[in-house]
Amino acid sequence: MTRLLEIVERQLGDRCCDRQARPSIASRDAERLAGEIQIFAHPVRLQLLDVLARNEGRVCVCDLEAAVPVKQPTVSHHLRILREAGVVESERVGQWMYYRVRRDVLGALRDRFGALLDAFA
Repeated sequence: MTRLLEIVERQLGDRCCDRQARPSIASRDAERLAGEIQIFAHPVRLQLLDVLARNEGRVCVCDLEAAVPVKQPTVSHHLRILREAGVVESERVGQWMYYRVRRDVLGALRDRFGALLDAFA
């Protein structure tokens, strides 16, 4: 087995061509973008964002719970992820919690993802 590998290495050399393949995106930036993309990697979060984006102003958590096919603890879990990511914000009014989408944050994410996808196309 070792002898075969030595023969292959001698025939191929160190590289197959002179051009080196290198990413145009730094590792740190790739990690940040991958984390941001994960925000959208669940159907319930996409549905919640859709409801929030289509409704101007704020939406009561009770309406969000009624809009998606999961139970209240799951809705709260996904809203927490969206809130911690900064794409939604919440406000308590009396006993009710209201949410609104942060269009500025979503716009910045759209710009970053769009530039990345343009580079891949």
